[in-house]
Amino acid sequence: MKIFDHVYKGKKVLITGHTGFKGSWLALWLTQMGASVTGFSKYYPSDPCHFQALHLENDLTHVEGDICQYEVLKKVFDQYQPDVVFHLAAQPIVMNAYENPQLTFQTNLMGTVNVLECLRHSTSVKAAVMITSDKCYENVGWDWGYRETDRLGGADPYSASKACAEIAVSAYFRSFIKTHPSVKIVTARAGNVIGGGDWAPDRIVPDCIRAWTNNKTLEIRKPEATRPWLHVLEPISGYLWLGACLLNNPEKINGEAFNFGPDAEVVSTVQELVNEMMKYWPGAKCELFRSTSKEEAALLKLSFDKALRKLAWKPVLSFTQTVEMTAQWYRSFYFDHKDMKTNSLAQIAQYVELARLKKPGWMS
Repeated sequence: MKIFDHVYKGKKVLITGHTGFKGSWLALWLTQMGASVTGFSKYYPSDPCHFQALHLENDLTHVEGDICQYEVLKKVFDQYQPDVVFHLAAQPIVMNAYENPQLTFQTNLMGTVNVLECLRHSTSVKAAVMITSDKCYENVGWDWGYRETDRLGGADPYSASKACAEIAVSAYFRSFIKTHPSVKIVTARAGNVIGGGDWAPDRIVPDCIRAWTNNKTLEIRKPEATRPWLHVLEPISGYLWLGACLLNNPEKINGEAFNFGPDAEVVSTVQELVNEMMKYWPGAKCELFRSTSKEEAALLKLSFDKALRKLAWKPVLSFTQTVEMTAQWYRSFYFDHKDMKTNSLAQIAQYVELARLKKPGWMS
């Protein structure tokens, strides 16, 4: 079967934020499909991190740089002449944004503007997928899924910075890129992404792993909070399919935004997620502990109806499959001592095999 129309083999792809959790999974999948990947990133997000665990620096061109420095970024565009760009570089932690809101806006808004400036002056780029977040929506506590036409906004610095990034992309598209002779562009929104290789602070799965690998009790600050958990390979498949569609049929989606989210049955509480994770971690313990002064966001669920209608994209994994793949990755890292690149590639293969049953648009 054809995957992503086989468009990435031999393509020159630039990923900003390639050392991050999602960026490293995206880079791995692209290199596995035969793309020539250049990654641009300021730092490793944690120690350990997925990028280093896989030794991905051996499989791509790794460029260190700050997305906030336009001239540095422009040199990368000029030197490597990418065909496709995936922009993921960001300050991704909500709590960190409270501590340093100025840096968050500089990175998430002006970093995006710098990429847009490079795109509008590029003569090589054909497709650009700009990844923001589900937090770009003004969260008013709806029980139903937010659609791409719903109001953008944010009561906290991180959410607001992502809404600003979306507005910047829209303005650049309408002012410059819509009439650009080659560049086509979309934005992609997803959230509550989990999976192997994430060690970021203030995220429930990394918190589980840090506690349990040190024989400590996990402290849960809000077990009843409900979230639409999404395995990392689900949005990555959406990003890759968007890039492929921009290359093959850009008129269909150019300038638009797309949500990627799970089926309704995957929406579960933090406690349910932890309970499911504990099945794969003998001796794991948890208890309720309220420690944050910042209010937890209400449920923010995305409708992926547009992606289903226009892209025939759909999620593949159930809640139990999502948690099992996540927990098994960390067990392999800490206890089985497997080659983690081989292990991550095996999970991609497993995901593709499960996708054959669902027949999403990216498989034909």
